[in-house]
Amino acid sequence: MLARLYSAAVLGVDAYPVEIEVNAGHGDFKIVIVGLPDAAVKESGDRVVTALLNSAFQPPMGRVTVNLAPADIRKEGPSFDLPIALGMLATTGDIDSERLERFCVVGELALSGEVRRVRGVLPIALSARREGREGILVPPENAEEAAVVEGLAVYPVDSLREAADFIAGRLSIEPLKVDPAAAFAEAAFYEEDFADVKGQESAKRAIEIAVAGGHNLLAMGPPGTGKTMLAKRVPTILPPLTLEEALEVTKIHSIAGTLPSHQPLIAQRPFRAPHHTISDAGLLGGGTHPMPGEVSLAHHGVLFLDELPEFHRNVLEVLRQPLEEGVVTIARAAASVTFPCRFMLVAAMNPCPCGYLGDPRRNCRCSPPQIQRYRNRISGPLLDRIDLHIEVPAVRYSDLASMERGEPSASVRERVLRARRVQQERFRGRPRIHCNADMRAKDTQQFCHPSDDAQQLLRMAIQELHFSARAYDRILKVARTIADLAGSETVESTHVQEAIQYRSLDREV
Repeated sequence: MLARLYSAAVLGVDAYPVEIEVNAGHGDFKIVIVGLPDAAVKESGDRVVTALLNSAFQPPMGRVTVNLAPADIRKEGPSFDLPIALGMLATTGDIDSERLERFCVVGELALSGEVRRVRGVLPIALSARREGREGILVPPENAEEAAVVEGLAVYPVDSLREAADFIAGRLSIEPLKVDPAAAFAEAAFYEEDFADVKGQESAKRAIEIAVAGGHNLLAMGPPGTGKTMLAKRVPTILPPLTLEEALEVTKIHSIAGTLPSHQPLIAQRPFRAPHHTISDAGLLGGGTHPMPGEVSLAHHGVLFLDELPEFHRNVLEVLRQPLEEGVVTIARAAASVTFPCRFMLVAAMNPCPCGYLGDPRRNCRCSPPQIQRYRNRISGPLLDRIDLHIEVPAVRYSDLASMERGEPSASVRERVLRARRVQQERFRGRPRIHCNADMRAKDTQQFCHPSDDAQQLLRMAIQELHFSARAYDRILKVARTIADLAGSETVESTHVQEAIQYRSLDREV
């Protein structure tokens, strides 16, 4: 007897429908799975048979052939266990095959018949709605994640027995309902706050400018000055995620398996801080079956690279394309997958190998050539994509001992939102430009209009400080953002003067 049902599989950040055909024939008992299955899918035959027996079901007799279509795309993971088991029960007449075809089914089976959590349920649920399925059967731990998809009934099933009884009509399960807006509002809370940071007013001002204009930032200072503490609070002043952005972020984390159980949506801006020993595949994504890397997990959030010169040179160089294009493409022999990765880069480093250059309390032991070699570990093309270079000095005792709290993140975010609204109005009708940092050379000429005094100051900076052409372009962009925060239509000399201060690595050691 032949049974047919539907599941789905993930490719990149989206899912595609998979039609599962199960045929029970004559001969000796054997399970054959075809349709380019990987090792995990091939092993599902043994898991499914044991789960059927432990759930008090009799497996089909004779040769069982399972076909996963389309047959030219490789199928991965254990998510086909539950649909294959239900397909076998349909061939024996234990459940109604016609009713089974109306649902999308996904889930891993334990040997006891328990349904376990799988990856990528959110894109699978979106695919099921797109294909017009009546509902989707999912593991309980994935149910909230799937329920944010409106217009699709989500049925959490704890076990194979429960799923079979539901399809057979012997058990009624209420579809799970989740209010995406309520879940979004409940999860959009940050524990960190800029009010906790003592001192470092100049660094906090630079971070506000960077966030307001979407600029990448590099903080340089001795150990223990609060560079990491400041970086962790950057997401708290970014504009809140929209529901559409939250769905994009949740899809990526669902595919990567980093979405917490029973959490329907990621409502906070992601903050990713990989260790400097990470490989290029770990940063960009990759593997035999490509998975999202840290740059994609930081999508719509912050990627923090601490001890930037300690990262391998080839790892830093692969960042150039994601920073420029906002997507990363991983090519393999079978297929190429594209992951989104529009993030804000925040990096931190010591000013020299020993870390104490410019520290008033410790003497630096490094020579100028050693300092230059240390800084040269960061290539010019990568440095070109970082608009602000700021110095984070040691915190004074009076600031540490003060009982006064700093300005809260909510107040800073209000100023950032006002500046972002100005930029949205400025770039209306230009979908490629989201903020000042996205401007190209011709956009800079059109939207950055320095006053005569500002032009004179820029000329002196180029001549006296030996700034390059790329530094000139970055200074104009940052000055435009400072003017937006100040509510000025024109880029004045004070805005340019402040922007020049944020190019410390362009100066000679």
